[in-house]
Amino acid sequence: MGDRSPFETDMLTLTRYVMEKGRQAKGTGELTQLLNSMLTAIKAISSAVRKAGLAHLYGIAGSVNVTGDEVKKLDVLSNSLVINMLQSSYSTCVLVSEENKDALITAQEKRTSEDEPSEKDALQPGRNIVAAGYALYGSATLVALSTGQGVDLFMLDPALGEFVLVEKDIKIKNKGKIYSLNEGYAKYFDAATTEYVQKKKFPEDGSAPYGARYVGSMVADVHRTLVYGGIFLYPANQKNPKGKLRLLYECNPVAYIIEQAGGMATTGTQPVLDVKPEAIHQRVPLILGSPDDVQEYLTCVQKNQAGR
Repeated sequence: MGDRSPFETDMLTLTRYVMEKGRQAKGTGELTQLLNSMLTAIKAISSAVRKAGLAHLYGIAGSVNVTGDEVKKLDVLSNSLVINMLQSSYSTCVLVSEENKDALITAQEKRTSEDEPSEKDALQPGRNIVAAGYALYGSATLVALSTGQGVDLFMLDPALGEFVLVEKDIKIKNKGKIYSLNEGYAKYFDAATTEYVQKKKFPEDGSAPYGARYVGSMVADVHRTLVYGGIFLYPANQKNPKGKLRLLYECNPVAYIIEQAGGMATTGTQPVLDVKPEAIHQRVPLILGSPDDVQEYLTCVQKNQAGR
């Protein structure tokens, strides 16, 4: 085979996949333009991760972003690449990013309100999402994507410069064996979270305890939960009574992916996708994963609320 890519036989590239989905939906082609521009940005970020030294990319950039997190150089580079590519796709109206205090208005003719485009066009519940995905960078670069018909996984083949389908219509397990949360905050957990974690560590029915896995990178933790099942928790606590993760660009996209794969995503009081945003950087609690595991967490919440 020589240098031929192992993916070259009967492969479905993400570019072709997006075009076919667009044709099936009899769309305008704007989503295809948007997704292809996003993929170009992801490829550029992947290349930067491989080529640049860790000290240069991961060194502190010497600033704090608009939501109070310390900004790394890779964050700044990625943000610029994505914004530039999406704006040049001519298929966006409003862009919202963790790194930008205000929404970026990119076009005059696309909006959901009668007024001139503004950030309120972005303040829509997640139920209105038509496509969502994430990119995971590492020894290989992976993209998970849903356009409302399940979740498909694609891997970047460097020899081709294309993302290739590696798993179609992935489904999350009904119940997993892993729980994922930052137990360093255990002191600040509410009673429901404390009870749930204890149930995972010391099962009352004599079954094996759940394993604990927490990377601290939301995408990595969510991806593991999607592939292996279980539950990911970033609940509200005494330090962050409204939660820590941002609704529009962190919680909603992954909630959409998880639901499309057959899982559940909740704030503890309602499905994440049903939350009506009030601000572009709004934070909410996030609990997602296998439906049986999330439902067990909600049972703990309801029990503790009833006991108050």
